[in-house]
Amino acid sequence: MPSRVLLISANDYDVPYPVFPLGLAQVNAALRAAGHQTRWVDCLSDTEPIEEIVATFQPDVVGVSLRNIDDVAFKKRQTFYGLLLKVCARIRQCSRARIVVGGSGFSIFPERLLERSGADFGVQGEGEAGLLALLAALEQGGDPRGIPGLVYRDDGRIRRNPQSPDRLDRVVSPEDRPQRLVHYYLEHSLMLNLQTQRGCAFKCCYCTYPLIEGRRHRRRPPDMVAEELAEVAARGARYVFIVDSVFNSSRDHVVETCEAILRCGVRIKWGCFLRPQGLTAEQMEIMARAGLTHIEFGSDSLSDRVLETYQKNLRFEEIRHAAGLAAAQKVDQCHFLILGGPGETKETIEETLANSRKLPGVVVLPIVGMRVYPGTTLHARAVAEGLIREESDLLDPCHYIAPGLTAEFISNRLAEFVKTDPNWIIGEPPASFHQLVGRLRQRGVVGPLWTYFAMLQRLPQPPPGGMAP
Repeated sequence: MPSRVLLISANDYDVPYPVFPLGLAQVNAALRAAGHQTRWVDCLSDTEPIEEIVATFQPDVVGVSLRNIDDVAFKKRQTFYGLLLKVCARIRQCSRARIVVGGSGFSIFPERLLERSGADFGVQGEGEAGLLALLAALEQGGDPRGIPGLVYRDDGRIRRNPQSPDRLDRVVSPEDRPQRLVHYYLEHSLMLNLQTQRGCAFKCCYCTYPLIEGRRHRRRPPDMVAEELAEVAARGARYVFIVDSVFNSSRDHVVETCEAILRCGVRIKWGCFLRPQGLTAEQMEIMARAGLTHIEFGSDSLSDRVLETYQKNLRFEEIRHAAGLAAAQKVDQCHFLILGGPGETKETIEETLANSRKLPGVVVLPIVGMRVYPGTTLHARAVAEGLIREESDLLDPCHYIAPGLTAEFISNRLAEFVKTDPNWIIGEPPASFHQLVGRLRQRGVVGPLWTYFAMLQRLPQPPPGGMAP
């Protein structure tokens, strides 16, 4: 017998812009295809009280998704899991429905968040197959304890089953993106998102992608990706961001996906994360022809010594080459950097600053310190160096700063450097940038706006209470 499933996106963070809850659309597609009845609640855009929705919909199961644990910023250290806990508590007070928690944020701390939320079950990693199997077990009175990725209570203990890779050929159709949510996200950001693959085979010391999606790259059929891109364009999206951990996992993936987009004839701007390694002029050219306008490179450092310690398995000259290819195609690019992680010194910071001037027309987005997450090699290093204990609760952010450095020193050096290189964007954007964002969106400017922020930094800033000359 089909179940009534209420899906809740427990995210209310919209900086720098609101992000459509794509994970729930994918889960919704799997549930709908299996005959289950679903309804969505989006904590960022919906205003109707959850209690009223529960009373009207009368769900058998409530799935609550947590996108992010925190903002990974050393200074601000804003956490987001509190909303998950509040939502679960409110559901528990007004319904006897089973509560299942999941999402990428949950998947990093599955036992801890199941315990704190009081939910009945959790699904670590990909949610579609696990939730479908759990619903089948609950409906038929079966034992769910063997379901891959399931997090559950057993004899007073919380247990977690190993994950299993899921199929990626499910169609995400218009029914899986409720119109009211599409309207909200297009109104506030002019963009939607999609995924072309899952998994990450790289071994960056801090990264949780392999823990969430597995280490093997698994592709969606290229024609399916192109059709979904055409569908979101038809819904009014003028820009799409591809949320893969890295889009260029292989040459074949890049070329075949872009060829499918070109065959489909959809004309829409898009952006993606790229690894600055192994790129060719052919790949960059076909991505640009298929609509690529913005690249976010996960470079992390511009010092070979630090790149090695970060386990990036790439070198600065490869980053420089990738930046040159993007510049040649006139594709906007930014490079994310992490300053102060393992192996960083004052000398390597200066090397990164100097090398950034060798990159043509890029924007640099640095963060200070490296967020420590369980299950990563950074976590093991932090334990070995005595920064944390093996049993430390890392739900509240802990950041690694290399011995001999302090966050204050790095921040001060960045503040000094940006005076001569406004392409580096550090700290929180000023009020003038948020005003600029509103004006640009009204004029139909789409995509990330870090290029405009860098331009703003070149302008004379008004004195407090005054106007710029």
